[in-house]
Amino acid sequence: MELDNLSSKAQYDYQLVKRAVEQGDQKAYAELMARYRDSIYFLLLKMVNNKDDAEDLTIEAFGKAFSRLHQYTPNYAFSTWLFKIASNNGIDFIRKRKLENLMSLDKPLGNDEGGEMTMDIKSGNLDPEENAIKKQKIKLMREVVEKLKPRYRELVELRYFKEYSYEEISVMLDLPIGTVKAQLFRAREFLFNILKNTEDKI
Repeated sequence: MELDNLSSKAQYDYQLVKRAVEQGDQKAYAELMARYRDSIYFLLLKMVNNKDDAEDLTIEAFGKAFSRLHQYTPNYAFSTWLFKIASNNGIDFIRKRKLENLMSLDKPLGNDEGGEMTMDIKSGNLDPEENAIKKQKIKLMREVVEKLKPRYRELVELRYFKEYSYEEISVMLDLPIGTVKAQLFRAREFLFNILKNTEDKI
């Protein structure tokens, strides 16, 4: 198989993957984990902001990657594939466990023409009516984001909910920065239009 597209580091990783898959080589698995464990841990720590959760998610990410190792192909670097699994694992965790922390609902969602939509969630103690409204707004926001195509949805969550830089998103998703910015622009337009059409419901 042609490996010229891979760096020497990625080619070495691929040899480790082959040994792990074809020979069940435990040392190859261990070396792959040793090479990327810290990077994956710090990626997840930044996502979930909790050391214990990041540790658990790191182990889980490697478990998922190793169970699917036979699916990896050297069309791109093993590290890219692994980081994608780990970041998806972190996003799934956040969705399931930390929905309210995930969403910065009091921040305006804007488009590049200056239009804004703010959810205006108050902090502090809410009375029952305010609490019900807050829950309704969170539900609406999730529904709005879920209407985006998967690639836009992931970009919006990383950029606006987790506040990653364009550069960080570019590395995580293995996309050129220009592509990240262009797709986020389109995602913002979609979100703004959806919110504009549904704001009278809240």
